[in-house]
Amino acid sequence: MAKITVKQVKSIIGRPTAQRKIIAALGLGRIGKCKEHEDTPAVRGMVAKVSHLVEVVEK
Repeated sequence: MAKITVKQVKSIIGRPTAQRKIIAALGLGRIGKCKEHEDTPAVRGMVAKVSHLVEVVEK
């Protein structure tokens, strides 16, 4: 299965709790941190909810 790399580019300070939990579930938490995930619909849904905070690189 394909992989995607998710990188946090904006802070979660002042963001709703749901968005904070999604960032934590993706394995992020600070600006500049990257994490590689399988390209599944569940991960894509989480990325879509916080798309304004993260950057995605498809491999």
